[in-house]
Amino acid sequence: MTEQTPAAVAATYFDALGRGDIPTVMAQFSDAVVWHQPGANRFSGDHHGVAGVGALLGGMMEASEGSFQLAVTGPSMVNGELVAVPVRFTGRRAGASMDMSGIDLLTVRDGRIVEVHLFSEDSDAEDAFWGRG
Repeated sequence: MTEQTPAAVAATYFDALGRGDIPTVMAQFSDAVVWHQPGANRFSGDHHGVAGVGALLGGMMEASEGSFQLAVTGPSMVNGELVAVPVRFTGRRAGASMDMSGIDLLTVRDGRIVEVHLFSEDSDAEDAFWGRG
């Protein structure tokens, strides 16, 4: 039996994301997940459910011409059901690139990610990369 603590779920999620294992990534989400995408770009706002999050991530890969990547840059910090993870995310497309630090804050309940909040070091640069909404 797999350990389902918040830290273990987050580790499984980020490990799978780093490998490009999308089925495992998506399996970590609750059916009722809410993803809060910050900023004022075409992807900003709340995305609901596994289908909504899948559409968001697929859109980001398409907009970045398949180059969007996220890497964990430090240890996870756990406070109950909250897991904060320092990350670096990059992407490039014709005429634009993005490379910055951030924090991904996951809420893990009953062995699944139920909520995601993202923080970027430079929201204006991120908005410019994705395209204003």
